[in-house]
Amino acid sequence: MAYTGEVAVGGPPDVRQVPGLTITKVAVGSYDNNAYLLRCTDTGELLLIDAANEPERLLELVGDAPLVRVVTTHRHQDHWQGLREVVSATGAPVVAHPLDADALPVKVAEKVEHGDTVRVGAASLAAIHLRGHTPGGIALLYDADGALADDPHLFTGDSLFPGGPGNTWGNAEMFNQLMDDLEERVFGRLPDATWIYPGHGKDTTLGDERPQIPEWRARGW
Repeated sequence: MAYTGEVAVGGPPDVRQVPGLTITKVAVGSYDNNAYLLRCTDTGELLLIDAANEPERLLELVGDAPLVRVVTTHRHQDHWQGLREVVSATGAPVVAHPLDADALPVKVAEKVEHGDTVRVGAASLAAIHLRGHTPGGIALLYDADGALADDPHLFTGDSLFPGGPGNTWGNAEMFNQLMDDLEERVFGRLPDATWIYPGHGKDTTLGDERPQIPEWRARGW
């Protein structure tokens, strides 16, 4: 069956093949978090985005393949409740932005800034720092050919969802910072075909969300 990005806690993962990567999406935990397992099709190495919960489930998906990194998109606890167990079982180093790293329950081995590269096998992803939902939130951009021409893939954590930016709890400064970063670093440079994989819920594309930006600005959340 074709990939839809619609997953439910306790249900099966959804899997898609893109050039250079196999992407597995699974929903875990009481907050219905998405976790994403990326497998390099050249080397078989794995990268996990957000060990959010249900570590036994995540480790089952990993299997015997080498897990080379676990990226935590931001500091909120619902995105790292399975992190300690996954790292203990696999020895995989943890990747996060320096501004959120100290809030995590394990030592962050690789602190990434805006524009840094995160590798899994032969594939590389670019870290995009998105401030507002937390100080050190990051998204990960996978662009197979480096030309932003063939449907890039963006894992946004809780910074961008279908229908709007992540929660900034009524704080105008945080909201404006997140919107500025999204408009400059995401909508301003990536094409409409960019596929968005959020930290909770269904996927979307930049093309579906772009027309709503003035509405988001006007409502303030």
